[in-house]
Amino acid sequence: MKLSFRRMVMGWLLPVLLVALSFMAISSYSQAALADDFTKATLPNSSDFSNKDLTTFEFTQASVRNGKFVNANMTGVSFIGGNFDSADMTGANLTNALLDTARFTHVNLTNAILVGAFTSVTNFDGAIIDGADFTDVLLRRDVQLKLCKVAKGTNPTTGRETRETLECA
Repeated sequence: MKLSFRRMVMGWLLPVLLVALSFMAISSYSQAALADDFTKATLPNSSDFSNKDLTTFEFTQASVRNGKFVNANMTGVSFIGGNFDSADMTGANLTNALLDTARFTHVNLTNAILVGAFTSVTNFDGAIIDGADFTDVLLRRDVQLKLCKVAKGTNPTTGRETRETLECA
């Protein structure tokens, strides 16, 4: 009887376990595959991406208010149409990032690198830009003038003065 009971248990238990493991593997693969795409997502207040390599991430039309991106590598990342109000991007690398129509209001960009970033119609009202590098960033004239009023410091990584990279008069 013990032998037949074992066969019976193993006969249905093993396939159930295999199916369960298969579903777990598939669901974890799906989550991993989508983990980099926050398009149109509303992330919790103070989401923390500090010290991370986010070069494969997508934040198009995402809302990451009060998010932390301190020293994050965001080279080439899309933030198009996103809301990053009061985010901390101190020391972040935003080289060639797409910031078009994004809200970067009250964002801390201290010592950030924005070399070659696309910023058409980006709102930088109230942004802290001490030591930020805006080399080769095309800004609307009114935005440039606002940023020049508060620009100061030198970027510790590139060695460039913020006012010079903004081409302030």
